[in-house]
Amino acid sequence: MTQKQKKILSYLIKFGVLVLATVFIYKKLSNNENLKNFVELINGLQKSAVVLCLTGVFVLMLLNWFVESVKWQFLVKRVEEISLWRAIESVFCGLTWAVFTPNRIGEYGGRVFFLSSRKRIKGAVAMSVGHIAQMVLTNIAGAVAIIWFLYTFQELNGWLLMLTSALGIVFCGFFIVFYFNIHWLSNLVSKIGFLKKFSRFFDVLESYSKQELFKVMLFSLLRFVVFTSQYLLIMKLLIPEIAVYECVLLVFILFFVQSALPSLDLLDFGVRSMTATYFFSYITHQEIAVMAAASLIWFVNLIIPAVIGSFFVFKLKFFGNNY
Repeated sequence: MTQKQKKILSYLIKFGVLVLATVFIYKKLSNNENLKNFVELINGLQKSAVVLCLTGVFVLMLLNWFVESVKWQFLVKRVEEISLWRAIESVFCGLTWAVFTPNRIGEYGGRVFFLSSRKRIKGAVAMSVGHIAQMVLTNIAGAVAIIWFLYTFQELNGWLLMLTSALGIVFCGFFIVFYFNIHWLSNLVSKIGFLKKFSRFFDVLESYSKQELFKVMLFSLLRFVVFTSQYLLIMKLLIPEIAVYECVLLVFILFFVQSALPSLDLLDFGVRSMTATYFFSYITHQEIAVMAAASLIWFVNLIIPAVIGSFFVFKLKFFGNNY
């Protein structure tokens, strides 16, 4: 393929990404009743409180993805040194890809195509470490919240509750041990026949010390606190009588369920709304407010960043460092 052909193909792919993202976002926003309900709900509230809350949620969104960018820069330095600004560009660009790909798999492509061509597979492996750290926290918080939920609302007998708690502890322990021994994954790949040829790409997993993995976990924890705070702000705005600790624990369950279900980001607002409605029904009957809050968080955390990321799509390099 000539340089001119590569250039044309590169621009066609980038244009295709923008078209797909635009069409998917438009279709899901043009008939979103939950977001319309949110607008109606806040019309009856004090404007200063609404402005303050929405500003806080938006600022927290920026903080969330900034922390993720710092984490990404930290992880990928074992593969290739990139500036913080380039890390930010790649993170937002990845979100543009994520909105129309199953399980946000496109987010990997959106990021690694900002790296040198020979570094991209290792970059994807490094990126997975950050996702695993986030998953570990989500699963641990979710397990704790589910035990609380069963104890509080399902009235399990003593033995069943003890068994559930024991399983939760084992579940959490497994994820913690696995994460801080992430190099085991590299060893496993090297021992599986058809995967052996890819084992060299997983060597990067062995380069992270436990101290570095702990630092990545702290970045992930900060993100977890940030998007939990977003939910809490919106819920308290729409349902001020809701108890803070109950809201936080139910949000943990919401995150846990969402992480366990395969989904498409643009369909994710439906999953969020249904899950939130079910669990929050145990502490409030304001279903419309709950669904509206879940949809707003989806819009702020995924749709707005995807739109921002669209400005960086044409910086992607599909063919080496040229196009």
